[in-house]
Amino acid sequence: MFKAKLSIPGTGLLLICLVFISCRVPALVEPAMHRQIPDAFNDNKDSVNTSSIQWRSFFTDPDLQSLIDTALSNNQELQITLQEIEIARNDIRLRQGAILPSVALRAGAGVEKVGRYTSQGAGDATTEIKPGREMPDPLMDYTVGAYANWEVDVWRKLHNSKKAAVERYLATVEGRNFVLTNLIAEVANSYYELLALDNQLAIVKQNISLQQNALEVVRVQKEASRATELAVKKFEAEVLKSQSLEFDLMQQVKETENRINFLLARYPQPIKRNNGTDFLQLPIAAVKEGIPSQLLANRPDIKQAELELNAAKLDVKVARAEFYPSFGISGSVGFQAFKPSYLVKFPESLLYSLAADLAAPLINRNAIKAEFSSANARQIQALYNYERSILNAYLEVSTQLSNMGNLEKSYTLKSKQVDALTRSIEISNDLFKSARADYLEVLMTQRDALEARLELIETKKQQLNTVVNIYRDLGGGWR
Repeated sequence: MFKAKLSIPGTGLLLICLVFISCRVPALVEPAMHRQIPDAFNDNKDSVNTSSIQWRSFFTDPDLQSLIDTALSNNQELQITLQEIEIARNDIRLRQGAILPSVALRAGAGVEKVGRYTSQGAGDATTEIKPGREMPDPLMDYTVGAYANWEVDVWRKLHNSKKAAVERYLATVEGRNFVLTNLIAEVANSYYELLALDNQLAIVKQNISLQQNALEVVRVQKEASRATELAVKKFEAEVLKSQSLEFDLMQQVKETENRINFLLARYPQPIKRNNGTDFLQLPIAAVKEGIPSQLLANRPDIKQAELELNAAKLDVKVARAEFYPSFGISGSVGFQAFKPSYLVKFPESLLYSLAADLAAPLINRNAIKAEFSSANARQIQALYNYERSILNAYLEVSTQLSNMGNLEKSYTLKSKQVDALTRSIEISNDLFKSARADYLEVLMTQRDALEARLELIETKKQQLNTVVNIYRDLGGGWR
């Protein structure tokens, strides 16, 4: 490091050194930013966007609203994110402190005993404080004073460092918003999954009752020699299979309840929901996707990536400023004496100092170059992350919009399938009782009808989840 005290004779040498250093400072790298995004998700260019709806207005089920409220108050991941915001806020205060002068107070006491046959010892021995009064030996030293140091931010290194901290603070706020929108979506999706499982469980129980009735009929027919033992065993197997499915669904209900309890940061307990609701009659909310460019303002993860990119750019400027000389000013003022009573004697005990210096790297600047290169690499990395966030957001919305349209068509077809199979159960039972249908036809009809009804509920759940996911992917929920 090159250091030079400010003095008029050294000004020429100082200027030469500064010019030499400046010529060797690498140029800033400004990577090209590609923010182009398609004009529309489809042919519709309406700017009305569902993400602007507050989550309490989008999810109208009172039980679901209560669960979301609890999650927003208790969720541990959200609480962790809030602490990250606090850490980032304190980092701003730290960077601000580096810009301002640092002032410290100091009080000290010491003792010094030097050899008599030294230049200092000989001088002290022949020095009188007052006529007839020699310098004390050993010599005490009492000091009270204030000290200040200040790095003048000529190259705005410290200010850019503070700006980077502000950008990162704002990025943590957007990170919190991203956690919020994902948390709300996860609670809603799990809630709808729980309702779907309840309805599937009810259907399985109904089917078990239907199968047990059919089993009794087969047993009666066997007694009348109109059916075989094989038919009885086949019907018994179907009943056992449905009973096993019932326990599987009960376990899934428990797992889903515990998943919701985890999101709500509480130990296992029943999840309140309206079990009397006809799941298949739940309305599918209309979704307005708006235009893709709105994602840049609505998606917290995109805004977070943009703020991180801004901070990375400022980091490059801070790293580049390390190549330039730093200008520091230091000073002190106070009182010093070898006897406490002399500290109040003014101006004899007064001490003060004022110094300014420049320090700049001349040789062996590999560490500074490495940090500058790393800062450039992190800037490019942040740029790619920002562009990836935009691309990912667009693809997520596009995928969910396509999924919503296809699920609507699939649900319509499955509804017709369930209606047809439900009617076929009645027909097959009547034909079986009149010996005009084989027992295998009855079994297959019941099995197909059960699977179709369960699939219909699953498709309905996927529809509800898709609406929730679109709302999330558009950037809704955090407002």
